[in-house]
Amino acid sequence: MKLKTRKLLKKRIKVTGSKKLMIRSGGQDHFNSRESGKVTKNKRRDKEISSANSKTVRQLLPYL
Repeated sequence: MKLKTRKLLKKRIKVTGSKKLMIRSGGQDHFNSRESGKVTKNKRRDKEISSANSKTVRQLLPYL
């Protein structure tokens, strides 16, 4: 039987060449002027999903 992919996660996660799962950091739309430059700069980067969470994500995205 074919497994279903969770489309919500598929749209938010990118897989690198070495099979790492990367996700965009949240809270980038507005209210950024009150935050320090360090925080604003870090929000621009993608973050790697932790190994504990990546096991769960891989179950929800079986065909990565």
